[in-house]
Amino acid sequence: MRIAVLGAGAFGTALAVALARGGESVGLWARNEGQAAAMKAGRENAGRLPGVKIPETVSVSAEIADFRAADTLLLAVPMQSLAGFVGRHRDALAGRALVACAKGIDLTSLRGPTAILAERFAGSHPAVLTGPSFAADIARGLPTALTLACADEVRGAALQDQLSTPVLRLYRTTDVTGAELGGALKNVIAIAAGVIAGAGLGDSARAALMTRGFAEIVRLAERLGARGETLMGLSGLGDLILTCTSDQSRNFRYGRALGAGTAFDTRTTVEGAATAKAALALAQKLGIDVPVTAMVAALVDGRVSVGEAMAALMARPLKKE
Repeated sequence: MRIAVLGAGAFGTALAVALARGGESVGLWARNEGQAAAMKAGRENAGRLPGVKIPETVSVSAEIADFRAADTLLLAVPMQSLAGFVGRHRDALAGRALVACAKGIDLTSLRGPTAILAERFAGSHPAVLTGPSFAADIARGLPTALTLACADEVRGAALQDQLSTPVLRLYRTTDVTGAELGGALKNVIAIAAGVIAGAGLGDSARAALMTRGFAEIVRLAERLGARGETLMGLSGLGDLILTCTSDQSRNFRYGRALGAGTAFDTRTTVEGAATAKAALALAQKLGIDVPVTAMVAALVDGRVSVGEAMAALMARPLKKE
């Protein structure tokens, strides 16, 4: 076993299934014995990915130590839980190739996943796997293209070869900042797109929102060192299009519930809600104008109504595009 996926949510399970179908023996870590036992018995993650059979070549366990033979670990844990997870399991993660699969910005440190990993594991050159993808599509074997970002070109190429399958195509970049921020910030804009849909404001408004939201992503990400071509790729524009237009996106569904004034399952992880607050804090620190992000953060906190948010955005001074 060369690969283990740590985190048996929908995305982690889907990655394990896809890699196993590609010919790998894969480890899949579940956070408790009950979940691991249920998945081993039924060969299914009924709570997160129902109807998808987990191949026998996926070894499920609640003990990370069971995957000590794996040289590559995919960390499929939520962004706001990543720092704590790494702190608890530092010894088990040391000395491996680490690939973060979280999309977001840590609220406490205002950093992305690879920065958190690099701080704990000096010289590790962690990578990030991101881009336009839904767990259900990956698990069903539907064609998917993702971005694999690693600052070390040689390590990135090795990971690209190891993690690509006939239906999971990985494109490589050394622009870790761009890949991370594209994947993180698009969730904020997806919430806003959902708000527009839920409030019944129309497709024209959603197109405008996506365009101006993307301008915010580029403005903030480039200031933090990202390359423009990365943001125009899969992990930026590609992921933005997907999450702003599909019901499969949790961030879009959450925003739609906000816009319609309906309840949303609070047990569902919505990375964009925390990322909006973190991105706004970063933007304010750098003196960058991010009106859409600011309104999403205010909506998430309940500081403004949908009507007030739309009125504030429409009342902004006219300017050149």
